[in-house]
Amino acid sequence: MKYIACAVILALPQPLFAEASGYAIVSNEKSNTLSIISKDYEVIQTIETCARPRGMHFNADRSGFFVACGDDDVIALHDTKSFELLDQIVGVSAPQTFDLHADGRRLVVSNEEDAVASVYDVETGDLLTEFDTGDEPEGVIITSDGRIAFVASEAADLVHVIDLEANSVLADVLVDTRPRRFALSPDDDELWVSAELAASVNIIDVATLNKVGNIVFRPDDLRVEQVTPVDVIITRDGQRAYVALGRANRVAIIDVPRREVIDYVIVGKRAWGLALSDDETTLYVANGLSDDVTIIDTQRMKAITSVPVGHIPYGVLLDDR
Repeated sequence: MKYIACAVILALPQPLFAEASGYAIVSNEKSNTLSIISKDYEVIQTIETCARPRGMHFNADRSGFFVACGDDDVIALHDTKSFELLDQIVGVSAPQTFDLHADGRRLVVSNEEDAVASVYDVETGDLLTEFDTGDEPEGVIITSDGRIAFVASEAADLVHVIDLEANSVLADVLVDTRPRRFALSPDDDELWVSAELAASVNIIDVATLNKVGNIVFRPDDLRVEQVTPVDVIITRDGQRAYVALGRANRVAIIDVPRREVIDYVIVGKRAWGLALSDDETTLYVANGLSDDVTIIDTQRMKAITSVPVGHIPYGVLLDDR
């Protein structure tokens, strides 16, 4: 494990959120842009950003949002209202995705090319700590109490469990082939991890780190290699989950308590990124190979429109709460 000495950062009081705009922000990794989608599902602005923008996350008070730019080795901070570039954390090797700690200060970042997860102070831009991972780390998620971070290693088929208080790796959990993204249940007792080349989601008990469930996706008329799950979202009440199925060009809707697929909704090509509206009635789906975002009415479980965006959309961030 690589370790860099760092100052202790105390938990900060939660700030008041900035007023929401209702816009959706889409990172387009090949056109190096952000597409801004209005509440009427129209692209109203296209913003140039750094090279290969991928994962995004709001800062603590949602006045700004971070964008990981893998080809520039930076994490950019944009203003949520004006979209102006406010700052950059530089020297972040090939950042892919990240999560913000509950203290509002620490970003845990997956560094795709270096096989590490790094921790940065967003106020100073300083690198605090690094943890070795398997090759091609991608998904990152932190428990709500800020104690544990999970990092998925795509090439090693591992979920790395990092204790952020002790600055140590607690465990490496073997999962199905090519883990990509995570979702935590509302009380943080279950971790869902998509396994892209196994066409499944593995469910891990957070307390024991044992695998306690598995959901396999088999849409009609598709071969198993055409079903490549990536992003995962679980609703706040823990009753429903959504999984983007990549090459299957579908989103799976899951009854969480029963561990059963309710329906598959056809979307654009290579569905990767997901974002759920604050009222949970609308799901945004970034389709990487059709260069658009599909909007799904979650109550009717139907796609209602498709919005053309930039080249190779990766993720969606919603400013609606």
